[in-house]
Amino acid sequence: MQSPIDSPALAIVGGGQLARMMEQAAVSLAVPVHLLAEGPDVSAAQVNPATTVGDYRDLATLRGVAEGCAVVTFDHEHVPPEHLRALDAEGHACRPGPHALLFAQDKREMRERLTALGVPCPRWAPVSDAAGLDRFAADGDGYPVVVKTTRGGYDGKGVWVVEDAGAAAEVFAAGVPLIAEELVDFRRELSALAARSPSGQVATYPVVESKQENGICREVIAPAPGLDPERAAEAEMLAMRVAAELDVVGILAVELFETADGRILVNELAMRPHNTGHWTMDGAETSQFENHLRAVLDLPLGSPRARARWTVMVNILGGEVGHLYDAYPHVMARDPGLKVHLYGKAVKPGRKVGHVNVYGDDLDDLLARARHAAAWFEGRLDDDVDPDDEDRDDVDPDEWDRGSTGE
Repeated sequence: MQSPIDSPALAIVGGGQLARMMEQAAVSLAVPVHLLAEGPDVSAAQVNPATTVGDYRDLATLRGVAEGCAVVTFDHEHVPPEHLRALDAEGHACRPGPHALLFAQDKREMRERLTALGVPCPRWAPVSDAAGLDRFAADGDGYPVVVKTTRGGYDGKGVWVVEDAGAAAEVFAAGVPLIAEELVDFRRELSALAARSPSGQVATYPVVESKQENGICREVIAPAPGLDPERAAEAEMLAMRVAAELDVVGILAVELFETADGRILVNELAMRPHNTGHWTMDGAETSQFENHLRAVLDLPLGSPRARARWTVMVNILGGEVGHLYDAYPHVMARDPGLKVHLYGKAVKPGRKVGHVNVYGDDLDDLLARARHAAAWFEGRLDDDVDPDDEDRDDVDPDEWDRGSTGE
């Protein structure tokens, strides 16, 4: 794959929305992208003519995609570690590398490494049976506790809050590796995002607050409202330290708990662009996707500075509405300053199919506008209420009825 301006080619493994948004950044930088996608119609494959459809678990397929590319990067963390090590040994620059990705792939490995570094985490232990879980609970504050699979969980999958060991019987019967964690009494969830290049340059974005529904990120506020400046600096420094200690190249998302007593604890790590950074596409001077590409290509990083006092991102989840495009006329006419990002994905209940961003100086106004737009795409607005009524912004979005979007 040859660029007219001699840009190095980039291989992206995975064809989801993160790869699609990486490709948008690559277009601006004139960086050719060779994509390994799960199918011909997945999100990123729709916008990339140089797509290989294949299985990321097949080493020969990975080698074929990496051939001729300067760097291999990832839309997800599920590539088998032994395949990553093989690519690395053959001279393919995987960024982040297999040594770093392991800590995003395996929760036990992550907890052991972070604990060794003295990074604040919830109390945890590996467990394999009911007796072990009972011991873990007894050593702390008792039940309930959290049980997690060490590999493969995301968006609330592979995570259970259990009231006793019997509630985890089916999980133990599956025979998968597990860890137990204390159920943290947290005020809210935060996220610290850092970009790091092979040469060691690091850029950190403002720490954000994320709100979850059923284990799925629903909305993000940047920066986190009311966060003490010292706590914000602590979270940013923590992200930089973890990125350096684990030798992460690219974007690192550090998902955090802010506890009721004011501490910051690391919940999860992601070594790729992350949902809590989608606000940067419109609300920051350099998006997380562009900085991920700059980092893995070892280019100077762009400014992570926010464009305005506040930015709000709300995810659009699949609901009863199948024709998302039909929502454009209302949303765009009602709010010309709002930015819509759809992923080209088939609508399924609860599936992330897009997000909206809006930035400015009035947080309450931004929240109302972003929530309204997302609800309109999802068909959650009551037909009996005038969508252009100014008083509508005073309605609690949690009380809006699901309805038709006028299809």
